[in-house]
Amino acid sequence: MGILSGYRVLDCSIAMAGPFAAQRLGDLGADVVKVEPVTGEWQRHVAAGGARGNKVNVSFLSLNRNKRSLAIDLKNPEGKEVLLELVKTADVFLQNYRPGVAKRLGVDYESLSKINPRLVYVSISGYGEDGPYRDRPGQDLVLQGMSGAMLSAGREGEPPNAAGQYLVDAITAYTAFEGALAALLHRERTGEGQLVQVNMLDAITTIQMQELSVFTVAGKPQTRSAEPHAHVYIRAPYGAFATSDGFIIVSFPKLATLGAVIGEESFLTMDDEVDSWTKRDEIFAKTREKLKTRTSAEWLALLRAADIWCGPVYGYADLVEDEQIKHNGTFVEYDHPTEGHVKTPGFPIRFSRTPSVVERGAPLAGEHSRTVLAEAGYDAAKIDALIAAGAVAQSED
Repeated sequence: MGILSGYRVLDCSIAMAGPFAAQRLGDLGADVVKVEPVTGEWQRHVAAGGARGNKVNVSFLSLNRNKRSLAIDLKNPEGKEVLLELVKTADVFLQNYRPGVAKRLGVDYESLSKINPRLVYVSISGYGEDGPYRDRPGQDLVLQGMSGAMLSAGREGEPPNAAGQYLVDAITAYTAFEGALAALLHRERTGEGQLVQVNMLDAITTIQMQELSVFTVAGKPQTRSAEPHAHVYIRAPYGAFATSDGFIIVSFPKLATLGAVIGEESFLTMDDEVDSWTKRDEIFAKTREKLKTRTSAEWLALLRAADIWCGPVYGYADLVEDEQIKHNGTFVEYDHPTEGHVKTPGFPIRFSRTPSVVERGAPLAGEHSRTVLAEAGYDAAKIDALIAAGAVAQSED
């Protein structure tokens, strides 16, 4: 019994940000009903990294555990009526349609709140519900580029590098998750549902609270270095450095301490708060040359002994086998009925009394159509009729 047990979420979202937010609600115990087209959600038909499964590809599998699937055709009047019936008893409705689509389908907040005034309605968009960019597609890499963050790292004059994860989608998902929880808390106190709007552009912009304030308040320009310094607003040395057998991270140490460890005498008399900025490229380059002379393990031992912030540069194979990751139980493992044994990232929040668990893996499209409709009061004959009319679909298994 998770902490959100007893709450029902209707997840009408696609791709990553919406499904990821809904999955987090499911991980906390909410009954998440994934309302998807009769042919299945878009993500079922594309394979991130080319990874496909037996009946559920890895991309969909990773974003849709702890959900039940109800496959309906919202363009079919009977199918739409099914969704409206479910709204009557739902607690959260989550969608990431393009702006205007929900209204055309008749599932916008104004329409659904008339059916259920206590409904928390979460709407996710790329750039906002209105404004000059409202109709542009909200795609992760496009938003990374717009965010300004790409020019806070790397070499001057070289192309910017994208984050090593779907950063904007993930930040947006967590923002929507946070918004849903806050709105549910408000409802507990007042009985009122409400509209919660989240957009990707604002999510990735506001997460840069400190960096952007340095620019807007202090007026410090966003100036990249000739060396691949890891962030324009943090003093040198700061970045990933090659060793004789790999890479390590060194994070803005005291220069005198670093100089003593790596044998760079010029650092011993430098001022951390002056030279670390004005001689940033020089410091980075000298650090780079010194660190090439030993292995990663040797340098990490020496740097840690001197209380210098440092760490390894992992690939996924290293991460999965890390002793702290194993200790934390960061990954969960379970058996999926069609995909076999599954190992995926688990739950970032731990509760002593209401722990998150994997109740079910990602469902097949329409796998739970019959049970969800039966719970909503539909009898078997009516469910059969809806399936025969194509308004509702069920999986063949």
